This record gives sequence, C-alpha cells and structure tokens, in this order.
Amino acid sequence: MTSRPLLLSFARGLFLFALALGAMSAFAPPAGADDVDPEPRSVYPKTTDLDRARSVNNLKHIGIAMHNYHAAFNALPGAAILDKNGKPLLSWRVAILPYIEEDNLYKEFRLDEAWDSKHNKKLIEKMPKTYAPTIQGKPRKPNTTYYQAFTGPDALFNTKAAFGPRFANVTDGTSNTAMVVEAGEPVIWSKPDDVVYDAKKALPKLGGLFKEGFHVLVGDASTRFISRKAKHAALRALITPSGGETFSWDDLPEPEKQKK
Repeated sequence: MTSRPLLLSFARGLFLFALALGAMSAFAPPAGADDVDPEPRSVYPKTTDLDRARSVNNLKHIGIAMHNYHAAFNALPGAAILDKNGKPLLSWRVAILPYIEEDNLYKEFRLDEAWDSKHNKKLIEKMPKTYAPTIQGKPRKPNTTYYQAFTGPDALFNTKAAFGPRFANVTDGTSNTAMVVEAGEPVIWSKPDDVVYDAKKALPKLGGLFKEGFHVLVGDASTRFISRKAKHAALRALITPSGGETFSWDDLPEPEKQKK
C-alpha cells in the first residue's frame, strides 16, 4: 500500500509541473508565429519594370508641364505658391495642374489658402495619377507623391521666391541640371514639401520607389535612371543650376541590371 506522504509528494510534484507549463506558455510565441515570414519588411514598395516605365512617363509629363509653364510666365514656378507675406501655401505641383490636363482641379483650389485649410484639404484625395507612385498594390501613405523638386539656396527652386529661375539663367545648362527627383520619402502632393539640398550638408535621401536607383527629371525634360553607386560629387553638380561644376554622366550610371 502506498503511504500518504508519498501520495502528497507526488501530487505536489504534479502541481509544480503544471505551474511551470503555465509560465512557459505565457512567454511562448503565439500559435502560427513560426509561419510568419522572418524577413524584415522591405523599405521599398513592390514594383515591376512596367512600373519603372510608368514613372519615367510621369516625370516626362511633369517636365513638359514645366516647360509650358515657363513659356507662359517666362520662368519656372516657384517651389510653392506663396501668400502676400511669403508664407508657402501650396506646392508647385498645384501650380502646374493646368499643364498636366488638370485645369478643373486647379480651379477648385483656393490659392490664397494653405494646403491644409478646411477647403483645400478636401482636394488632397483628388491627387492626379501623374503624381501617384507607380507601384504594385496600394501605397502605404495615400495621396502622397515621391516626385519632388530640389529646393534651397544651392538648388534650382528657391522656397522664398514666387517664381523659379528662367532657363536662360541656368548657366550650368538645362541638360546638366536636375529639376525633379524620386525622393526618398513621399509627401502629401499638394503640400509645399520637397527635397531640401544644402551644399554644406550631406546629400538628402533619394529614391524611395525603386531599390536599384532613382529617376531624375533634368531641366531639358529628359530623364535619367541613376544608380545608388553614383559619385556624390557628380550628383551634387547635377543638383546645382549655376555652380560651375563639370561632371560626366559616366559618374552617374544606370544600375547594372537595367543596362541593355
């Protein structure tokens, strides 16, 4: 016959074992956790070669619009539509709407109000397809665009001027000066928010659409697909409109896999 102390010891052992199992389950991963893809989420959206071609077309459309704007006003648009005190209200992307076949949308904006005013904020959801990211699936941030101008005292667009420069004043040559780029991060399309360039600081983050590199719209309305291995000095020379620098396009090559 089993003694009572032995039975109590056995029961106590079962109780402690159950407690241990409970503690382990509290820290165990949830069911199915092993089925989750362990790879970190890509910082780039899913794209195809067709998406890249569509982005080139978008940039060319923007380039033609810039030239038509210049023909109408004898100057490029300013980086932003300003109020009478010089405060940025709306992006240059709004200013060129009539030149990308979006004249009706342009007329809906109140140009004397900020992009996020009660009225103008309603128009954010009407972003033209020309500005939309060319990707597979839905963008992570709706109504945002990667197409941004280089702004700052050392770039083509000055945020403090109502109009941009004339092409005649781009002494480095329009074929050697960047106008719009696929930025590293998207911004609300109607917001006056772009890639800020300062010659004394590190290069800004570029190319949030395609892993291999980024497209640049040049002042003559042509486009270039530039590798992330591009030389920084050449890229800086491309950004400045009148810096007097010289560079070779060999220093701003296309990504290897894109070459034919």
